[in-house]
Amino acid sequence: MSLVVTDTLEDERVEFTADGDVTLYVCGLTVSDDPHLGHARLWFHADVLHRWLDYLGYDVRHVENVTDVNEKITARVGERDEWTAERDVAETFTATTFDAMRGLNLLRAEVYPRVTEHVPEIRDLVETLIEKGYAYESGGSVYFDVTSFDDYGKLSNQDIDELEAQGEPDERSEKRNPSDFALWKADGVSETAAREHAKHDHGDAVPTGETWESPWSEGRPGWHVECSAMSTTHLGDTLDIHMGGRDLVFPHHENEIAQSEAATGETFARHWLHVGLLAMEGEKMSSSIGNFWTVPDALDELGVNAIRTFYAGAAYRSEQALTEETIAEAEERWERLSRTYDRAVEALDSTESRAKAEDGDLREAVATARGDFAAAMNDDLNLREATAALLDLTDAVNRHVDAVDDESDAAYDYRALHDAVAAFETLAGDVLGLQFGSATDGDVDLAGELVDLVLDVREAEREAGNYGRADDLRDALRDVGVEIEDGPDGATYRFE
Repeated sequence: MSLVVTDTLEDERVEFTADGDVTLYVCGLTVSDDPHLGHARLWFHADVLHRWLDYLGYDVRHVENVTDVNEKITARVGERDEWTAERDVAETFTATTFDAMRGLNLLRAEVYPRVTEHVPEIRDLVETLIEKGYAYESGGSVYFDVTSFDDYGKLSNQDIDELEAQGEPDERSEKRNPSDFALWKADGVSETAAREHAKHDHGDAVPTGETWESPWSEGRPGWHVECSAMSTTHLGDTLDIHMGGRDLVFPHHENEIAQSEAATGETFARHWLHVGLLAMEGEKMSSSIGNFWTVPDALDELGVNAIRTFYAGAAYRSEQALTEETIAEAEERWERLSRTYDRAVEALDSTESRAKAEDGDLREAVATARGDFAAAMNDDLNLREATAALLDLTDAVNRHVDAVDDESDAAYDYRALHDAVAAFETLAGDVLGLQFGSATDGDVDLAGELVDLVLDVREAEREAGNYGRADDLRDALRDVGVEIEDGPDGATYRFE
Protein backbone atom coordinates (compact mmCIF):
# COMPACT_ATOMS: atom_id res chain seq x y z
CA MET A 1 0.00 0.00 0.00
CA SER A 2 1.34 3.42 -0.94
CA LEU A 3 1.41 6.35 1.47
CA VAL A 4 -1.84 8.32 1.41
CA VAL A 5 -2.08 11.79 2.97
CA THR A 6 -4.80 14.38 3.43
CA ASP A 7 -3.84 17.24 1.11
CA THR A 8 -5.33 20.60 2.09
CA LEU A 9 -5.03 21.98 -1.45
CA GLU A 10 -6.91 19.04 -2.97
CA ASP A 11 -9.25 18.90 0.05
CA GLU A 12 -9.08 15.11 -0.02
CA ARG A 13 -6.87 12.09 0.58
CA VAL A 14 -4.29 11.64 -2.16
CA GLU A 15 -1.45 9.25 -2.87
CA PHE A 16 1.90 10.74 -1.99
CA THR A 17 4.31 10.94 -4.90
CA ALA A 18 7.87 12.21 -5.17
CA ASP A 19 10.66 11.94 -7.70
CA GLY A 20 13.86 10.97 -5.90
CA ASP A 21 14.63 12.98 -2.79
CA VAL A 22 11.67 14.28 -0.79
CA THR A 23 11.82 18.00 -0.02
CA LEU A 24 9.96 18.85 3.18
CA TYR A 25 9.50 22.42 4.38
CA VAL A 26 8.02 23.07 7.82
CA CYS A 27 6.85 26.51 8.90
CA GLY A 28 8.89 27.04 12.04
CA LEU A 29 8.50 29.09 15.16
CA THR A 30 8.50 32.84 15.68
CA VAL A 31 11.05 33.02 18.49
CA SER A 32 9.34 35.45 20.83
CA ASP A 33 8.85 33.14 23.81
CA ASP A 34 9.71 29.68 25.13
CA PRO A 35 8.19 26.95 22.93
CA HIS A 36 5.14 25.17 24.30
CA LEU A 37 3.43 21.85 23.61
CA GLY A 38 1.21 23.44 20.96
CA HIS A 39 4.29 24.32 18.91
CA ALA A 40 5.79 20.90 19.59
CA ARG A 41 2.75 19.09 18.18
CA LEU A 42 3.69 20.31 14.69
CA TRP A 43 7.32 19.39 15.32
CA PHE A 44 6.37 15.87 16.37
CA HIS A 45 4.18 15.15 13.35
CA ALA A 46 6.74 16.60 10.94
CA ASP A 47 9.38 14.46 12.65
CA VAL A 48 7.32 11.27 12.35
CA LEU A 49 6.57 12.02 8.69
CA HIS A 50 10.32 12.46 8.13
CA ARG A 51 11.03 9.20 9.95
CA TRP A 52 8.37 7.26 8.03
CA LEU A 53 9.62 8.54 4.68
CA ASP A 54 13.11 7.41 5.74
CA TYR A 55 11.67 3.99 6.56
CA LEU A 56 10.04 3.82 3.10
CA GLY A 57 13.43 4.41 1.52
CA TYR A 58 13.25 8.08 0.59
CA ASP A 59 16.08 10.53 1.17
CA VAL A 60 14.42 13.41 3.00
CA ARG A 61 15.64 16.99 2.73
CA HIS A 62 13.93 18.62 5.69
CA VAL A 63 14.13 22.40 6.18
CA GLU A 64 12.47 24.30 9.03
CA ASN A 65 12.75 28.06 9.34
CA VAL A 66 13.28 30.30 12.35
CA THR A 67 11.36 33.59 12.22
CA ASP A 68 13.65 35.95 14.08
CA VAL A 69 12.16 39.20 12.70
CA ASN A 70 8.73 39.89 14.12
CA GLU A 71 6.84 42.52 16.07
CA LYS A 72 6.12 40.07 18.89
CA ILE A 73 9.88 39.86 19.34
CA THR A 74 10.41 43.62 19.35
CA ALA A 75 7.62 44.03 21.90
CA ARG A 76 9.85 42.26 24.45
CA VAL A 77 12.91 44.50 24.01
CA GLY A 78 13.92 45.84 27.43
CA GLU A 79 12.05 43.17 29.37
CA ARG A 80 15.45 41.92 30.55
CA ASP A 81 18.55 44.03 30.94
CA GLU A 82 20.37 42.06 28.26
CA TRP A 83 17.54 42.47 25.73
CA THR A 84 18.50 45.80 24.23
CA ALA A 85 17.48 44.96 20.65
CA GLU A 86 15.27 42.60 18.68
CA ARG A 87 18.15 40.26 17.92
CA ASP A 88 18.91 39.78 21.64
CA VAL A 89 15.39 38.50 22.29
CA ALA A 90 15.44 36.30 19.19
CA GLU A 91 18.77 34.70 20.11
CA THR A 92 17.51 33.83 23.59
CA PHE A 93 14.42 32.01 22.34
CA THR A 94 16.15 30.45 19.34
CA ALA A 95 18.44 28.74 21.86
CA THR A 96 15.54 27.53 24.01
CA THR A 97 13.75 26.30 20.88
CA PHE A 98 16.71 24.22 19.76
CA ASP A 99 17.11 22.82 23.30
CA ALA A 100 13.43 21.82 23.28
CA MET A 101 13.78 20.14 19.89
CA ARG A 102 16.70 18.07 21.08
CA GLY A 103 14.87 17.21 24.30
CA LEU A 104 11.94 15.88 22.25
CA ASN A 105 14.24 13.57 20.27
CA LEU A 106 13.47 15.22 16.93
CA LEU A 107 15.59 14.38 13.92
CA ARG A 108 17.64 17.40 12.94
CA ALA A 109 16.52 19.30 9.88
CA GLU A 110 19.02 19.71 7.06
CA VAL A 111 19.11 23.42 7.90
CA TYR A 112 17.22 25.92 10.08
CA PRO A 113 17.27 29.14 7.99
CA ARG A 114 16.69 32.43 9.79
CA VAL A 115 15.04 35.48 8.29
CA THR A 116 17.98 37.71 9.21
CA GLU A 117 20.25 35.52 7.04
CA HIS A 118 18.03 35.74 3.96
CA VAL A 119 17.22 39.41 3.46
CA PRO A 120 19.09 39.53 0.09
CA GLU A 121 16.96 36.64 -1.22
CA ILE A 122 13.82 38.32 0.09
CA ARG A 123 14.68 41.60 -1.68
CA ASP A 124 15.35 39.70 -4.92
CA LEU A 125 11.98 37.96 -4.71
CA VAL A 126 10.17 41.25 -4.09
CA GLU A 127 11.93 42.86 -7.05
CA THR A 128 10.92 39.96 -9.29
CA LEU A 129 7.27 40.33 -8.26
CA ILE A 130 7.35 44.06 -9.02
CA GLU A 131 8.97 43.46 -12.42
CA LYS A 132 6.33 40.87 -13.32
CA GLY A 133 3.47 43.17 -12.34
CA TYR A 134 2.28 41.28 -9.26
CA ALA A 135 3.46 43.86 -6.70
CA TYR A 136 3.67 47.62 -6.36
CA GLU A 137 5.50 50.18 -4.23
CA SER A 138 3.56 52.63 -2.10
CA GLY A 139 5.03 55.02 0.43
CA GLY A 140 8.28 53.08 0.57
CA SER A 141 6.46 49.80 1.25
CA VAL A 142 5.72 47.06 -1.30
CA TYR A 143 2.43 45.16 -1.51
CA PHE A 144 1.30 42.09 -3.42
CA ASP A 145 -1.77 42.76 -5.56
CA VAL A 146 -4.01 39.77 -4.87
CA THR A 147 -6.20 40.57 -7.88
CA SER A 148 -3.22 39.99 -10.17
CA PHE A 149 -2.95 36.29 -9.26
CA ASP A 150 -5.82 34.33 -10.78
CA ASP A 151 -5.61 31.39 -8.36
CA TYR A 152 -5.58 33.46 -5.18
CA GLY A 153 -7.71 31.70 -2.55
CA LYS A 154 -7.25 28.17 -3.92
CA LEU A 155 -5.74 26.76 -0.70
CA SER A 156 -8.25 28.25 1.73
CA ASN A 157 -11.19 28.06 -0.70
CA GLN A 158 -11.98 31.74 -0.35
CA ASP A 159 -13.50 34.09 -2.90
CA ILE A 160 -11.27 37.08 -3.47
CA ASP A 161 -14.29 39.39 -3.55
CA GLU A 162 -15.23 38.33 -0.02
CA LEU A 163 -11.81 38.59 1.59
CA GLU A 164 -11.33 40.78 4.62
CA ALA A 165 -8.55 43.36 4.86
CA GLN A 166 -5.07 42.02 5.59
CA GLY A 167 -2.31 43.65 7.57
CA GLU A 168 -2.15 46.55 10.00
CA PRO A 169 -4.69 49.41 9.97
CA ASP A 170 -1.94 51.92 9.19
CA GLU A 171 -1.25 50.12 5.88
CA ARG A 172 -4.68 50.50 4.37
CA SER A 173 -4.28 53.99 2.96
CA GLU A 174 -1.24 52.74 1.02
CA LYS A 175 -2.89 49.70 -0.59
CA ARG A 176 -4.87 49.38 -3.81
CA ASN A 177 -7.04 46.63 -2.33
CA PRO A 178 -7.72 46.04 1.37
CA SER A 179 -6.75 42.37 0.97
CA ASP A 180 -3.33 43.11 -0.55
CA PHE A 181 -0.49 42.07 1.74
CA ALA A 182 2.90 43.55 2.56
CA LEU A 183 6.08 42.20 1.01
CA TRP A 184 8.27 45.00 2.38
CA LYS A 185 7.46 47.52 5.09
CA ALA A 186 9.09 50.94 5.22
CA ASP A 187 10.77 52.11 8.43
CA GLY A 188 10.87 50.07 11.64
CA VAL A 189 8.19 48.29 13.62
CA SER A 190 4.53 49.14 13.20
CA GLU A 191 2.30 51.19 15.45
CA THR A 192 0.74 47.95 16.65
CA ALA A 193 4.09 46.65 17.90
CA ALA A 194 4.79 49.96 19.64
CA ARG A 195 1.44 49.78 21.42
CA GLU A 196 2.09 46.18 22.47
CA HIS A 197 5.51 47.19 23.79
CA ALA A 198 3.95 50.04 25.75
CA LYS A 199 1.73 47.57 27.64
CA HIS A 200 4.80 46.23 29.42
CA ASP A 201 7.02 47.95 31.95
CA HIS A 202 10.25 48.05 29.95
CA GLY A 203 11.63 51.23 31.44
CA ASP A 204 13.18 53.57 28.89
CA ALA A 205 13.63 50.84 26.27
CA VAL A 206 12.12 51.44 22.85
CA PRO A 207 10.81 48.69 20.53
CA THR A 208 13.75 48.80 18.16
CA GLY A 209 13.37 46.47 15.21
CA GLU A 210 16.17 45.71 12.80
CA THR A 211 15.89 47.33 9.36
CA TRP A 212 17.69 46.85 6.04
CA GLU A 213 18.29 48.93 2.96
CA SER A 214 16.26 48.24 -0.17
CA PRO A 215 15.40 49.96 -3.48
CA TRP A 216 12.15 51.17 -1.88
CA SER A 217 13.10 52.20 1.66
CA GLU A 218 15.00 51.35 4.79
CA GLY A 219 12.62 48.76 6.16
CA ARG A 220 11.72 45.17 7.03
CA PRO A 221 10.42 42.17 5.08
CA GLY A 222 6.80 41.08 5.33
CA TRP A 223 6.05 37.87 7.16
CA HIS A 224 4.74 35.81 4.23
CA VAL A 225 7.54 36.56 1.79
CA GLU A 226 10.12 35.37 4.29
CA CYS A 227 9.05 31.72 4.06
CA SER A 228 8.88 31.78 0.26
CA ALA A 229 12.42 33.10 0.05
CA MET A 230 13.85 30.71 2.64
CA SER A 231 12.14 27.57 1.33
CA THR A 232 13.03 28.12 -2.32
CA THR A 233 16.60 29.12 -1.46
CA HIS A 234 17.25 25.76 0.18
CA LEU A 235 14.83 23.39 -1.55
CA GLY A 236 14.17 24.83 -5.01
CA ASP A 237 11.10 26.31 -6.68
CA THR A 238 8.83 23.30 -6.05
CA LEU A 239 8.54 21.54 -2.69
CA ASP A 240 7.23 18.00 -2.32
CA ILE A 241 5.60 18.74 1.05
CA HIS A 242 4.82 21.99 2.80
CA MET A 243 3.75 21.44 6.40
CA GLY A 244 2.44 23.80 9.06
CA GLY A 245 -0.23 24.43 11.63
CA ARG A 246 -3.88 24.54 10.60
CA ASP A 247 -4.06 28.19 11.68
CA LEU A 248 -1.55 29.13 8.95
CA VAL A 249 -3.71 28.09 5.97
CA PHE A 250 -4.91 31.67 5.62
CA PRO A 251 -3.40 34.10 5.18
CA HIS A 252 0.16 32.82 5.53
CA HIS A 253 0.19 29.77 3.28
CA GLU A 254 -2.28 31.26 0.81
CA ASN A 255 0.05 34.20 0.41
CA GLU A 256 3.10 31.97 0.11
CA ILE A 257 1.50 30.18 -2.83
CA ALA A 258 0.54 33.42 -4.58
CA GLN A 259 3.90 35.15 -4.33
CA SER A 260 5.98 32.00 -5.01
CA GLU A 261 4.04 30.83 -8.05
CA ALA A 262 3.75 34.37 -9.40
CA ALA A 263 7.53 34.73 -9.20
CA THR A 264 8.58 31.34 -10.58
CA GLY A 265 5.66 30.18 -12.73
CA GLU A 266 6.03 26.77 -11.05
CA THR A 267 3.87 24.81 -8.60
CA PHE A 268 5.05 25.89 -5.16
CA ALA A 269 4.21 22.67 -3.26
CA ARG A 270 2.87 19.35 -4.49
CA HIS A 271 1.34 18.43 -1.13
CA TRP A 272 0.05 20.61 1.71
CA LEU A 273 -0.26 18.97 5.13
CA HIS A 274 -1.71 20.88 8.05
CA VAL A 275 -1.55 19.86 11.69
CA GLY A 276 -4.53 20.55 13.92
CA LEU A 277 -4.28 22.70 17.02
CA LEU A 278 -3.66 21.55 20.57
CA ALA A 279 -6.35 22.58 23.03
CA MET A 280 -5.89 23.13 26.75
CA GLU A 281 -8.68 24.14 29.09
CA GLY A 282 -11.05 24.19 26.12
CA GLU A 283 -9.06 26.72 24.07
CA LYS A 284 -6.21 26.66 21.59
CA MET A 285 -2.91 26.52 23.49
CA SER A 286 -1.40 29.99 23.12
CA SER A 287 1.26 32.12 24.77
CA SER A 288 -0.96 35.19 24.35
CA ILE A 289 -3.89 33.55 26.15
CA GLY A 290 -1.64 32.10 28.83
CA ASN A 291 -2.99 28.53 28.71
CA PHE A 292 0.25 26.85 27.75
CA TRP A 293 2.72 24.29 29.02
CA THR A 294 6.30 24.92 27.96
CA VAL A 295 8.26 22.07 26.46
CA PRO A 296 11.02 22.17 29.12
CA ASP A 297 8.47 22.01 31.94
CA ALA A 298 6.55 19.19 30.26
CA LEU A 299 9.77 17.24 29.67
CA ASP A 300 10.70 17.62 33.33
CA GLU A 301 7.32 16.35 34.50
CA LEU A 302 6.39 13.75 31.88
CA GLY A 303 9.53 12.78 30.00
CA VAL A 304 10.01 12.63 26.26
CA ASN A 305 8.42 9.21 25.77
CA ALA A 306 5.10 10.06 27.40
CA ILE A 307 4.91 13.31 25.40
CA ARG A 308 5.59 11.58 22.09
CA THR A 309 3.13 8.80 22.95
CA PHE A 310 0.53 11.46 23.78
CA TYR A 311 0.93 13.12 20.39
CA ALA A 312 0.61 9.72 18.71
CA GLY A 313 -2.85 9.41 20.22
CA ALA A 314 -4.58 11.62 17.65
CA ALA A 315 -4.48 12.17 13.89
CA TYR A 316 -2.22 15.01 12.79
CA ARG A 317 -5.00 16.72 10.85
CA SER A 318 -7.43 16.85 13.81
CA GLU A 319 -7.40 18.91 16.95
CA GLN A 320 -6.11 17.28 20.13
CA ALA A 321 -7.02 17.97 23.74
CA LEU A 322 -4.42 18.05 26.50
CA THR A 323 -6.14 16.83 29.66
CA GLU A 324 -5.27 14.75 32.71
CA GLU A 325 -7.09 11.83 31.07
CA THR A 326 -5.25 12.01 27.74
CA ILE A 327 -1.90 12.36 29.49
CA ALA A 328 -2.66 9.42 31.78
CA GLU A 329 -3.62 7.30 28.78
CA ALA A 330 -0.34 8.18 27.05
CA GLU A 331 1.70 7.34 30.15
CA GLU A 332 -0.05 3.99 30.45
CA ARG A 333 0.60 3.12 26.78
CA TRP A 334 4.26 4.07 27.06
CA GLU A 335 4.65 2.02 30.25
CA ARG A 336 3.18 -1.02 28.49
CA LEU A 337 5.59 -0.65 25.58
CA SER A 338 8.63 0.05 27.76
CA ARG A 339 7.90 -2.66 30.30
CA THR A 340 7.31 -5.27 27.60
CA TYR A 341 10.41 -4.26 25.66
CA ASP A 342 12.54 -4.65 28.79
CA ARG A 343 10.93 -7.99 29.54
CA ALA A 344 11.53 -9.23 26.00
CA VAL A 345 15.19 -8.17 26.10
CA GLU A 346 15.69 -9.87 29.46
CA ALA A 347 14.17 -13.12 28.18
CA LEU A 348 16.08 -12.91 24.89
CA ASP A 349 19.40 -12.55 26.68
CA SER A 350 18.70 -15.24 29.28
CA THR A 351 20.07 -18.78 29.31
CA GLU A 352 16.49 -20.05 28.93
CA SER A 353 16.35 -18.65 25.38
CA ARG A 354 16.84 -21.45 22.79
CA ALA A 355 17.52 -21.59 19.07
CA LYS A 356 15.14 -24.51 18.50
CA ALA A 357 12.31 -23.35 20.74
CA GLU A 358 9.36 -22.22 18.67
CA ASP A 359 6.21 -20.24 19.46
CA GLY A 360 4.21 -19.98 16.26
CA ASP A 361 1.73 -17.55 17.82
CA LEU A 362 4.45 -15.06 18.77
CA ARG A 363 6.15 -15.32 15.39
CA GLU A 364 2.84 -14.68 13.68
CA ALA A 365 2.13 -11.76 16.05
CA VAL A 366 5.40 -10.08 15.08
CA ALA A 367 4.61 -10.35 11.38
CA THR A 368 1.06 -9.12 11.98
CA ALA A 369 2.27 -6.16 14.03
CA ARG A 370 4.69 -5.10 11.32
CA GLY A 371 2.01 -5.37 8.64
CA ASP A 372 -0.64 -3.56 10.67
CA PHE A 373 1.83 -0.82 11.65
CA ALA A 374 2.81 -0.18 8.03
CA ALA A 375 -0.80 -0.20 6.88
CA ALA A 376 -1.72 2.34 9.57
CA MET A 377 1.20 4.62 8.77
CA ASN A 378 0.45 4.56 5.06
CA ASP A 379 -3.18 5.35 5.88
CA ASP A 380 -2.58 9.08 6.36
CA LEU A 381 -0.12 8.52 9.22
CA ASN A 382 -2.69 6.89 11.49
CA LEU A 383 -0.47 6.91 14.56
CA ARG A 384 -3.13 5.72 16.98
CA GLU A 385 -3.66 2.52 14.97
CA ALA A 386 0.08 2.14 14.48
CA THR A 387 0.56 2.33 18.25
CA ALA A 388 -2.30 -0.15 18.72
CA ALA A 389 -0.43 -2.63 16.51
CA LEU A 390 2.59 -2.36 18.82
CA LEU A 391 0.40 -2.78 21.90
CA ASP A 392 -1.05 -5.97 20.39
CA LEU A 393 2.53 -7.19 20.07
CA THR A 394 3.14 -6.47 23.76
CA ASP A 395 0.25 -8.79 24.60
CA ALA A 396 1.76 -11.58 22.49
CA VAL A 397 5.23 -11.12 24.01
CA ASN A 398 3.86 -11.19 27.55
CA ARG A 399 1.82 -14.34 26.83
CA HIS A 400 4.94 -16.08 25.56
CA VAL A 401 7.12 -15.04 28.49
CA ASP A 402 4.39 -15.91 31.01
CA ALA A 403 3.90 -19.34 29.46
CA VAL A 404 7.61 -20.15 29.64
CA ASP A 405 7.91 -18.84 33.20
CA ASP A 406 5.04 -21.08 34.28
CA GLU A 407 6.67 -24.29 32.96
CA SER A 408 9.95 -25.45 34.45
CA ASP A 409 11.15 -27.27 31.34
CA ALA A 410 10.03 -24.68 28.76
CA ALA A 411 12.33 -22.38 26.78
CA TYR A 412 11.99 -18.97 25.22
CA ASP A 413 11.77 -18.77 21.42
CA TYR A 414 14.96 -16.85 20.69
CA ARG A 415 14.10 -16.04 17.09
CA ALA A 416 10.60 -14.80 17.92
CA LEU A 417 11.84 -12.61 20.78
CA HIS A 418 14.70 -11.31 18.62
CA ASP A 419 12.19 -10.29 15.93
CA ALA A 420 9.84 -8.75 18.50
CA VAL A 421 12.64 -6.65 20.00
CA ALA A 422 13.70 -5.58 16.51
CA ALA A 423 10.11 -4.57 15.72
CA PHE A 424 9.91 -2.45 18.86
CA GLU A 425 13.25 -0.79 18.13
CA THR A 426 12.49 -0.16 14.46
CA LEU A 427 8.81 0.82 14.59
CA ALA A 428 8.43 2.38 18.03
CA GLY A 429 12.04 3.60 18.19
CA ASP A 430 13.14 4.63 14.70
CA VAL A 431 9.69 5.64 13.40
CA LEU A 432 7.79 6.92 16.43
CA GLY A 433 10.95 8.28 18.04
CA LEU A 434 10.50 6.54 21.40
CA GLN A 435 13.63 5.84 23.40
CA PHE A 436 14.03 2.32 24.77
CA GLY A 437 16.88 1.25 26.97
CA SER A 438 18.02 4.78 27.86
CA ALA A 439 17.70 6.45 31.23
CA THR A 440 14.13 6.14 32.38
CA ASP A 441 12.02 9.21 32.97
CA GLY A 442 12.32 8.52 36.70
CA ASP A 443 16.11 8.52 36.39
CA VAL A 444 15.95 11.88 34.63
CA ASP A 445 13.75 13.28 37.39
CA LEU A 446 16.18 12.00 40.03
CA ALA A 447 19.14 13.50 38.16
CA GLY A 448 17.35 16.85 38.08
CA GLU A 449 16.69 16.71 41.80
CA LEU A 450 20.37 15.97 42.48
CA VAL A 451 21.48 18.88 40.28
CA ASP A 452 19.08 21.17 42.15
CA LEU A 453 20.60 20.00 45.42
CA VAL A 454 24.14 20.74 44.20
CA LEU A 455 23.04 24.17 42.99
CA ASP A 456 21.58 24.94 46.41
CA VAL A 457 24.91 24.04 48.01
CA ARG A 458 26.74 26.12 45.41
CA GLU A 459 24.53 29.14 46.13
CA ALA A 460 25.16 28.77 49.87
CA GLU A 461 28.91 28.72 49.21
CA ARG A 462 28.65 31.90 47.14
CA GLU A 463 26.62 33.66 49.82
CA ALA A 464 29.31 32.69 52.32
CA GLY A 465 31.97 34.17 50.06
CA ASN A 466 33.48 30.79 49.16
CA TYR A 467 33.62 31.58 45.43
CA GLY A 468 36.38 29.09 44.68
CA ARG A 469 34.32 26.26 46.16
CA ALA A 470 31.25 27.44 44.20
CA ASP A 471 33.28 27.41 40.98
CA ASP A 472 34.53 23.90 41.75
CA LEU A 473 30.92 22.68 42.05
CA ARG A 474 30.01 24.33 38.74
CA ASP A 475 33.02 22.71 37.05
CA ALA A 476 32.17 19.32 38.54
CA LEU A 477 28.66 19.51 37.13
CA ARG A 478 30.03 20.50 33.73
CA ASP A 479 32.37 17.50 33.79
CA VAL A 480 29.38 15.14 34.06
CA GLY A 481 27.41 16.86 31.29
CA VAL A 482 25.41 19.52 33.14
CA GLU A 483 25.82 23.04 31.75
CA ILE A 484 25.13 25.84 34.25
CA GLU A 485 24.06 29.36 33.29
CA ASP A 486 23.80 32.10 35.91
CA GLY A 487 21.07 34.68 35.35
CA PRO A 488 19.24 37.46 37.22
CA ASP A 489 16.69 34.94 38.51
CA GLY A 490 19.31 32.43 39.67
CA ALA A 491 21.13 29.54 38.04
CA THR A 492 19.57 27.38 35.34
CA TYR A 493 20.95 24.19 33.86
CA ARG A 494 20.59 21.79 30.98
CA PHE A 495 21.91 18.31 30.30
CA GLU A 496 24.42 18.21 27.44
